[in-house]
Amino acid sequence: MENIKHSHVEVKGLKLHVAEIGSGPKAVVFLHGFPEIWYTWRHQMIAAANAGYRAIAFDFRGYGLSDHPADPEKETLYDLVDEIAGLLDSLTITKDFGALPAYLVAVVHPEKVIGVVTLGVPFTLPGPSAIQNHLLPNGFYMTRWKEPGRAEADFARFDVKSVIRNIYTLFSKSDIPIAADDQEIMDLFDPSTPLPPWFSEQDLATYASLYEKSGFRYALQVPYRSLGVDCGLTDPKVPCPALLIVGEKDYVLKFPGMEDYIRSGTAKHFVPNLDIIYEPEGSHFVHEQLPEKVNHHIIQFLNKHSS
Repeated sequence: MENIKHSHVEVKGLKLHVAEIGSGPKAVVFLHGFPEIWYTWRHQMIAAANAGYRAIAFDFRGYGLSDHPADPEKETLYDLVDEIAGLLDSLTITKDFGALPAYLVAVVHPEKVIGVVTLGVPFTLPGPSAIQNHLLPNGFYMTRWKEPGRAEADFARFDVKSVIRNIYTLFSKSDIPIAADDQEIMDLFDPSTPLPPWFSEQDLATYASLYEKSGFRYALQVPYRSLGVDCGLTDPKVPCPALLIVGEKDYVLKFPGMEDYIRSGTAKHFVPNLDIIYEPEGSHFVHEQLPEKVNHHIIQFLNKHSS
C-alpha cells in the first residue's frame, strides 16, 4: 500500500484524487461504486502492477478527496463518462479498462477502451427502465435513496463511520435491503453484527475518513437519483471484450429479471464479446472478499486482450 502514489489531476475544472501504482505501458483504470472509494481496489491495483500494468484508481467527482461540482443535483451518470474520458486524456492514457459508466465509456469512446471488467453489474442502460423499482416493495433501498432528503435524514442520525459500517454490512448479505413502512434503511442494521471477516476496522476507518471529506450528497445523486435519466443512446453496443464476475450470493442477482438477464445470455445483446465467471460464495463486494480469485480472473483477462 505504501507504494501507491497519490496526486490530483484537473479534469473539466475539477481536481480529481488519483491513486496510482505500476509503470507498465498499458493502463488499467478501476472505477468505484457506493459506498466504495478508490481504496476498494487496493488488492486489484497491487496485483495489476505486479503483473506489469499501470494501475489507476480515482475518486469520482463529489466522492472522497475529489472536488464537488458546483451543482451536484444536476449531475447524471453521463457526467462520469465525460470525466473518465477526460482523465484518460489528462494522464496520457490511450486505452482504458471498470460498471455503468465503464460500459458507457466503451460505447461512446471505443477508441480509448480495449476491455471492460465489471463485478456483479452487467450492462444496464440508464433510463426509466434501468431498475424495475415498481416490482419491489416501497422500502427497496434504491427507491428510498431516490427520494430527495430521505437518505440524508436517515444518515444524519449516525456518524459517517457508522453509516459506512451499516451499508457495508447490509450490502454484504445475499438479501436485497428492503425496509418496512415504519423503518429507514439504516434501521435494518443489527448493531450486534460484526464486520465481514475480510473488511477490517482499518479498512472501515479509511473509508470513513474519505467520506467525512466528501459527505454523501453527490453519491446519492449519482447514481441513485439520476439512474432514471435517459442517456440518449438507442440499442448501444460495447464493441470490446468484456468480463463480468458474478458473486452468486450478491443480492443484486435478486433484482427482478437480473439473474435471467445474465444467465440467459440476453446481456450479450449489448455486449457481444462478454465472458461471465461465477463465484459461488461471492458477495456484492467479491473483489474485497475473494481478492486472490478476482485478481486471477482480471489478470488473465488483461493478459489475453492487451497483447
